[in-house]
Amino acid sequence: MGTVVMVVSGASVWTMKNALPHPTGFWSEEFVTPHLKFRESGLTVTIASPHGVKPTVDPLSLNLAYNNDDATKVKAQQDYMKGLGTALTSPMRVEDIKPDEFDVIFLVGGHGPMQDMAVHPTIGAVLAAMLDNPKKIVAAVCHGPAGFLTAARPDGTWALKDRELTGFSNEEETQAGFSGNAPWLLEDRLRLSGAHYVAKAPWKPHAVVDGNLITGQQNYSAGVTAEAVLKQLTVKV
Repeated sequence: MGTVVMVVSGASVWTMKNALPHPTGFWSEEFVTPHLKFRESGLTVTIASPHGVKPTVDPLSLNLAYNNDDATKVKAQQDYMKGLGTALTSPMRVEDIKPDEFDVIFLVGGHGPMQDMAVHPTIGAVLAAMLDNPKKIVAAVCHGPAGFLTAARPDGTWALKDRELTGFSNEEETQAGFSGNAPWLLEDRLRLSGAHYVAKAPWKPHAVVDGNLITGQQNYSAGVTAEAVLKQLTVKV
């Protein structure tokens, strides 16, 4: 049916405004839910991280408070990731991703992307090339759109200028307790860069589709974002 590369952060800390490291990584649900949906739909799924490092699960993503106080849900995510074996523990290098080899690129959130994907030296060119190809799909959820910030075309223009998208909102960052000490806020940076940022009320499932760009607001939006990708991919195929 198609191929998708899921990009997870390789960071294990997020350096805060006060210069202290906050433990982070990729968000469990934002990886597990789309990965499962993609695989069950027949997609060939490849996982990638910067330099192919073994990615770290954001500890907060396994907290019961972010999983409807459902310990069974947390264990199911942990078991799913364990079952992926080396596909997750020894992923492809982000630096080796070639735009023509995948139908979809999906950037997973967690605060990790704020540390590494936002400044990654090669992911931007891949995203720009795929965005400019109507046969490709670029998707991201929660803090995953931090990886969009370096998506410049060869002429220097930002590939997402005037595109409609969403991601973790300032209000959600505030409610999560990080906005005061965050070096920068994703919503602010996306707006300043030239995107048309839109959000719904905090913690409500929300996905935005703008052509071949598909984004989800936060962890609870992982499922609807993946479903939007699959719907779009079916149309393209």
